[in-house]
Amino acid sequence: MRSTEDRSTRKSFETFSPLGPWIVSADEIEDPDGLDLRCTVSGDMRQETNTSELIFSVGQLIAYASAVMTLEPGDVIATGTPAGVGPLSDGDTIDLDIENIGTLSVSVSAADAIAYADRPVPATIVVG
Repeated sequence: MRSTEDRSTRKSFETFSPLGPWIVSADEIEDPDGLDLRCTVSGDMRQETNTSELIFSVGQLIAYASAVMTLEPGDVIATGTPAGVGPLSDGDTIDLDIENIGTLSVSVSAADAIAYADRPVPATIVVG
């Protein structure tokens, strides 16, 4: 999602951040900084990279997050995204593959979508 919304909410809307079908523990992954990642949309390759290309290593991301909040087993740290983002359309199928973990497949549906121009304008929040 790329629009005028607050960047912190981009992965927060219901249905926007599916996880799975497997979540693995640290002892199941030999090197979290060396995993191939692939994303196709309706069969077209959109993203192909490796976790070695992250700006910060997995360890650095965990260290930073744990310095500002308490992390509990099962917590998820959402990072940015590699090059290749683009529009999705009703009926698209997204396949996300992480080496040695598995593939997540999700479908895009516009069934309950509200056009951006028709969304309610949020109230202004004044702090003071």
